[in-house]
Amino acid sequence: MARTEALPSPAEAVPARPGLGLWNLYFLAKFALAWGGTLNLHALPNLLLAAALLLPLKPRWLSRLRHLAAVPAAVALCYYDTWLPPFARLLGAPGVLDFTPGYLLELAGRFVDWHLLGLLALLVLGYVLLAPWLRLTTVSLAGLLWLALLAVPRPAGWTAATEAAQASAPAASGSAPASQNSGPADNATLDAYLARFYQDEAARHTEFPAPAADAEPFDLLVINICSLAWDDLDEVGLRDNTLLRKMDVVFDDFDSATSYSGPAAIRLLRASCGQGSHAQLYQPADPRCELFENLARLGFSDELALNHDGHFDHFLDELHQQGGLAAAPFDTSRLPRALSAFDGSPIKRDHDVLAAWWQHRLGERSPRTALFYNTISLHDGNRLLGADGRSGTDYRPRAQQLFDDLSRFVDELARSGRRVALVIVPEHGAALRGDRMQIPGLREIPSPAITHVPVAVKLIGMGTPPMGGPLHVAAPSSYLAISELVSRLYAASAQHPAAYDWQALLRDLPQTAPEAEDEGAKVIEYAGKPHVQLKGESEWLPYPQNP
Repeated sequence: MARTEALPSPAEAVPARPGLGLWNLYFLAKFALAWGGTLNLHALPNLLLAAALLLPLKPRWLSRLRHLAAVPAAVALCYYDTWLPPFARLLGAPGVLDFTPGYLLELAGRFVDWHLLGLLALLVLGYVLLAPWLRLTTVSLAGLLWLALLAVPRPAGWTAATEAAQASAPAASGSAPASQNSGPADNATLDAYLARFYQDEAARHTEFPAPAADAEPFDLLVINICSLAWDDLDEVGLRDNTLLRKMDVVFDDFDSATSYSGPAAIRLLRASCGQGSHAQLYQPADPRCELFENLARLGFSDELALNHDGHFDHFLDELHQQGGLAAAPFDTSRLPRALSAFDGSPIKRDHDVLAAWWQHRLGERSPRTALFYNTISLHDGNRLLGADGRSGTDYRPRAQQLFDDLSRFVDELARSGRRVALVIVPEHGAALRGDRMQIPGLREIPSPAITHVPVAVKLIGMGTPPMGGPLHVAAPSSYLAISELVSRLYAASAQHPAAYDWQALLRDLPQTAPEAEDEGAKVIEYAGKPHVQLKGESEWLPYPQNP
């Protein structure tokens, strides 16, 4: 009797397709992070990784080799999906390898987010419980396909319909004029908006008055502060401080247009023209753009002082080459060391430097001097050296010391009896709070929290201070407003008697819409909301705001 073989069951007839297995955790974790705004998930490369993992391979050793090769690829892809700068740029940034070991360790610790680790632990638990009951590979693939479909450019007809719908909708309260914000916030609209911004800014510059031999002389002191933004002051509870209360004018909505020191100093030194792109900062400047060159034509001698050596990131070279500031730094070698910088170099106390320079100035015969003073006392990672030998990196005590030093210096200027215009312009913020795109202290993307800085002006011995505290300039402003104000101060000094009328000085100062950029990113405000474009990408993304 012939033996009959049992027919295979339907389940055995069709071999089961291999799933993603534990790799589902990788993709599901990315979905959770992208949903929370802490990851910029690129659907296509993630789909390619998933497809490579699902490709059937019969030899077991070849399948294991694939998983081994996928690990470094997945790590690199995960980094690519973050908001962090390209790894090559991170390593190639000047001075990064010069950071002290303690500061590097501190930076590494900021990447640890315990709330995020708790979320990932819950995700692992959910995977363990659901994996026996659900085919999670289907969930992962469906999620990646959905994200890929969302990234597909919209048809032109759909965009036109959306524009019509938005045009018929009521305008939001406080929004910018329609001529500046027309159309949906898509890539084409934001590109056109930025191009129009550059075009408009290229036509603007400050008209300085002709030199007047009998103009009342005064000194201009520009205090350029690293790592000070309104958001930082709110974070440490110092928005209401003695220094700002002493000022005559405070700009409430000033945008520094950058998040790094060198570009910020160049923009300030080129304040007499409208705002250009980051790339333009490293091209030859129109002479009429250089603030200190304009002041030199009015009889001001330029001087430079720093409370650091100026070597990090070639800062001093950029002041001379791109900023047009020819003066050599004031000698501070005999002053005591007050802080240890993030790279281990010495930092002098601000009052020590300014008081020493002022004594030097009192011994000069020049009727007018323009000083550019740069301080990095608040830079991330600096250590304040106490009299007892202890040190600390906390921002608040360093900020309080800076404000006390500058406030004391203002009082000394007033007692000297000389006429001085003091202008305080921070370079950028310290990013103390961080956000969903950047850890605290990281300033690769010039977000509004970093570029929204407190700018203030004090006239000493030049008329009557405003009653009831400082006047506030609420309009969106940037460097051109400073140049215009300096020009008006000189014009007022040429009148007889000098007419330092606050209303006339501040009336119709140039306004500048918020736009900031560094080498790695651009940030613009459109329809009242910030949008970011990362280097090497054409897509604009809404900048995620902290809850």
